Amino acid sequence: MRADRLVSLVLLLRRHGRMSAAALARELEVSTRTVLRDIEALSAAGVPVYAERGRHGGFALLPGFRTELTGLNHDEALALLVAGTRRGAQAFGLGSALASAMLKVVDALPGSHRDTAAGAAERLLIDPETDLLSRRAVTDEVPDTVMAEVRRAVLGGRRLRIHYAPFGRDPEWRTVDPVGLVTVRDQGYLLAMRSGEDRTYRLSRVLAAEELAEPAQRPERVDLDQAWRERSERFRAGDDQVSVLVRVKPSRREELVGTALAVRTEEPDPDGLLRMEVTFQDPRHAVWALWQLGAGAEALEPEWLRTSLRERAAAMAAFYERPPEN
Repeated sequence: MRADRLVSLVLLLRRHGRMSAAALARELEVSTRTVLRDIEALSAAGVPVYAERGRHGGFALLPGFRTELTGLNHDEALALLVAGTRRGAQAFGLGSALASAMLKVVDALPGSHRDTAAGAAERLLIDPETDLLSRRAVTDEVPDTVMAEVRRAVLGGRRLRIHYAPFGRDPEWRTVDPVGLVTVRDQGYLLAMRSGEDRTYRLSRVLAAEELAEPAQRPERVDLDQAWRERSERFRAGDDQVSVLVRVKPSRREELVGTALAVRTEEPDPDGLLRMEVTFQDPRHAVWALWQLGAGAEALEPEWLRTSLRERAAAMAAFYERPPEN
């Protein structure tokens, strides 16, 4: 909305002092022509913004002008700035709103604290996009239009019609009663009810969504943490699960645990390796997880898992025995 953009424009000038129209356009994700129109609107509304010409010119506010946003102390603002580094807002389509809110948080601080809080936030990083091995975190991509419809239905308490693509099956339309939204390791989920039964939908598999007019048939209040815990337990108890016995290097233990559904037993072997019984969602999940560990783990049981890994390794070896094609 234009009103939100005008506030963001003022806050950007408050923080940076002087900015060119091009720089403002990049920050606000609009055209320079739109920025110039917004500057005119601010001037007409009495905001003391003026233009400085020349090579290093741009737009600035008269010294001493500030918006009236108060009530946050240094540590409270720092907590919000650090929270703003997390990517959960992106999962729910609120990334631009978060950026605007962070500008307001900085501007709300007294002048003596503003720079120190912003500088402190720069020295705290939570959930970076890559780990020490430069592996990128997997983040679900959900179109803004889809996420907006889902979010409105969840918060407005209305039914939702979604075009959903389950893994390995053709997409189909279904009408659900949305309960809440959950993000786990940058992957978003819609908790809903369908015909009175609990359902969980991965947001990245929602191809289209439409908020309906009728009210959602859902509990008046909900404990999302408890609901997610219960659904996770039911998921881990699925009929296709398999338990496997593996020996794993201690340095690779966390990778194994991170991909498994549950760890049933764990004990050290005399040679320093860990002998673990772990559960996977299904046979394909087990093969994939053990293959990722390479020589860092050995599947002991069941035999079909050892066979699958051996055949996959043999196929890979045969592939690289051929000379490369020019």
